[in-house]
Amino acid sequence: MKFDVFTLLPGVFEDYLNSSILLKALENQLIEVAVHDIRDWAPGKHHVTDEPPYGGGGGMVMKPEPVFNAVEAVLGDKPDCPVILLTPQGKVFDQKTAQRLAREPHLALICGRYEGFDERIRTHLATEEISIGDFVLTGGELPALVLIDAISRNIPGVLGDPDGAMTDSHSEGLLEYPHYTRPAVFRDWEVPSVLLSGNHAAIENWRREQSLARTLERRPELLDRAELSETDRQILQKLGWKPKERSA
Repeated sequence: MKFDVFTLLPGVFEDYLNSSILLKALENQLIEVAVHDIRDWAPGKHHVTDEPPYGGGGGMVMKPEPVFNAVEAVLGDKPDCPVILLTPQGKVFDQKTAQRLAREPHLALICGRYEGFDERIRTHLATEEISIGDFVLTGGELPALVLIDAISRNIPGVLGDPDGAMTDSHSEGLLEYPHYTRPAVFRDWEVPSVLLSGNHAAIENWRREQSLARTLERRPELLDRAELSETDRQILQKLGWKPKERSA
C-alpha cells in the first residue's frame, strides 16, 4: 500500500516511520510512505499557506490553492484513491475503518493546521473526513501517523504473526485479553496457572472469558454491537451483563 501525506510539517514523520514494525514494513516494501510539503506548492515568494477567515474570527485558515496544487501535482487532477481529510469534524476512526482502508492500494492523507481548512478543500477535494477522537489537536500530523500505523497492521505480512491483527483490541468488537510473560512469579504476583498448563483449548477459553470480562468492565457499550456467541452471552450474564433490548 502507498500513503501520500500532505503536510506543513514533513519532518514530524521521519522518526516514527523509521522505527519498529513500520520500518520493517517499509524495508519489506509492504507499505510506501511519501511525505509532501504543502508549502512547496504555495504561490508567491513567501509561500503563504494561511489567511484570516472571511467574516472575522480568531485564528488562521489554510488556503485552498496550496492544498489543491499539492494534491493534484502528486495525484493528478482526478485522484483515483481516497483523499482523506484529517479533521475533528470527521467520522471517528475505529478498527473497522482501519480494516476497510487496509484493502485500498493507495491512500492520500491531508493534514490540517491553524483554525482549519478552507471549506472548498473539504467539499471539492477530500473524499472522506476522519477524526481520531472527540478532541482537538494542533494539526493533522499525529492523526496521519495514527492512521498509517493502524491501517498498516492490517496489511498481510506487516505483523510477524499472520493472525496478530485479528486478536487486537476492537478487531472483533471486544477489548483484548491480558498478556503475561516471564518470569512466572514477579513480586509474589503469579501468572495464571492456565497459561502454564499447555492446554491450548483451556487457554483459548480463558482468553475469551477475560476479553469478555474486560470489555464489560471497561467498555460495556461495545458489547451491544459485538458478535457474540451463545456461550459468550452466558459468560457475560453470569458477570452481570444486561443486554439492551434491540428495537424491532
